[in-house]
Amino acid sequence: EVQLVESGGGLVQAGGSLRLSCAASGFRFDDYAIGWFRQAPGKAREGVSCMSSLDADTYYADSVKGRFTIFIDYGKNTVNLQMNSLKSEDTAVYYCAARPYSGSYYCAPDHYDYWGQGTQVTVSS
Repeated sequence: EVQLVESGGGLVQAGGSLRLSCAASGFRFDDYAIGWFRQAPGKAREGVSCMSSLDADTYYADSVKGRFTIFIDYGKNTVNLQMNSLKSEDTAVYYCAARPYSGSYYCAPDHYDYWGQGTQVTVSS
């Protein structure tokens, strides 16, 4: 059974950093595309960053390029999102998600099958 559990959210001042972690079980990272998504109040869920270890490209939303980094810690079996230079507009519930890799992937919520419960990130200005 695929399970994803996020942690690391919290309250941070603008300009600060947070690292989100998603503990994964029930699948191998090499067989799946994985990603981080977020949903702010009153807004649709959006893709923040997605990757597959079988694909050379990593996707970042334009709004986070140069500030966020997605990476896998194989030793801890986690997929992480390092978030630097945080802005108030980064405030949202952040979710990790996964889907079996099929040769390509899209960083869009409706393409992902498995979801964590989400973790709140609040950036104060």
